[in-house]
Amino acid sequence: MEQGGAYSALRGSTPSEVLSSFVKAISAKTEAPSEGFPSVNLLDAILEREALMSTGIGRGIALPHPRNYLINQEKDQFVALAYLKDPVDWHSLDGIKVDTLILLISYSAKQHLQTLSRINYFCRQENFYRQIKERAPLDTLLKYIREEEKKWI
Repeated sequence: MEQGGAYSALRGSTPSEVLSSFVKAISAKTEAPSEGFPSVNLLDAILEREALMSTGIGRGIALPHPRNYLINQEKDQFVALAYLKDPVDWHSLDGIKVDTLILLISYSAKQHLQTLSRINYFCRQENFYRQIKERAPLDTLLKYIREEEKKWI
C-alpha cells in the first residue's frame, strides 16, 4: 500500500465507475512505471477480471486485481487502498455494499497469490477490519501490518 497509496471519497455508483475513478486517481498520483510496464490499459484489465466474477470479498470490501500480469518488474508492483464516498453494490456473496477497495497489481503468479493471501488474512482480522471501517489513514494501517508481520517470523 505504501507504493500504491490511499485514496478517500472515491466516487461512482457502479463498480465500473468506481474502478475508473480509482485508476484515474492512481495515475494522477504516481509516477509512470518503468519501461517494463506494457501498454495494456490498466482499467480494461481490471474490468476484464471483474467481468469474470465479482471481486467483492465480503464485509464491504472488494479486492480488484487483473487476471493477467501487467508488469514484469518486482519494483513496479503495488497495492492501493480506496475508501468510497458512497457504498456501491459490488455483487458480493454476502450482499453487503462495498465501501473499501484494495487494488492489487502483481508481477508474478507467486507474488500475486502470496499478496492476495495476506490481504485476505488482514481483512479477516477484527483490528484491521475495524481500522478500515473507521477509514484509518495509510500510515496507521501500514504500522499495524508491519507489527503483525513481525509476529510471523
